[in-house]
Amino acid sequence: MTGPRSSDGKEAAATQAPPKRRFGVLLPFVIFAAIAGLFFVALNSGDPSNLPSALIGKPVPQFDLPPLEAADATPGSANDVTSAALGRGKPAVIHFFASWCGPCREEHPDVMALAEALRAQDPDIQFYGINYKDDATAARRFLGGYGDPYTRIGVDRSGRTAIDFGVYGVPEIYVISGDGTVALRHAGPLTRDVVEAKILPLIRNGAASAEAGQRPSEDEPSG
Repeated sequence: MTGPRSSDGKEAAATQAPPKRRFGVLLPFVIFAAIAGLFFVALNSGDPSNLPSALIGKPVPQFDLPPLEAADATPGSANDVTSAALGRGKPAVIHFFASWCGPCREEHPDVMALAEALRAQDPDIQFYGINYKDDATAARRFLGGYGDPYTRIGVDRSGRTAIDFGVYGVPEIYVISGDGTVALRHAGPLTRDVVEAKILPLIRNGAASAEAGQRPSEDEPSG
């Protein structure tokens, strides 16, 4: 009697094994689908232009870039586009762009409008363009055809400056306060609403602070 009972037990175990094996085969696919779903929700929730930045309220990253008109020059010349002019009581704007960037072409009319508004408010406000991983000739052609809105243009050939800023992808724009700290980051194409509702109010506040003499000049002692 012992033999048959043992045989029945083995047969029962054999009939239960296939579902476990099928579940084991399907488990990686279930996990992958769950992870993919989480990524999809994360990427499509909220406004991608409001990507957080660890730099908000912190000093602008230091940079020293050759100018676009001398893109092949070695950094360190007197004509370089640098962060040294920032944080001297005037707000500034820094815009990362590239000629190969489709959204950069789409946003360019609004970039031009921003430049005009900045000049109308205060001609001394710096509007830096940082040309990201681009061919200098193509960049100059791009600006020649669409218009050049910038005060100065630096060439970020290696992408190092973009990394320091935490650039997610061009185009991106940053507002720098008069004290040299990052006040705003906007990722993605610029729009008229962003210019009028976010950038220009910050610029006006920064300019007002500078005009009110809240920051000492370079020749005055801070104490």
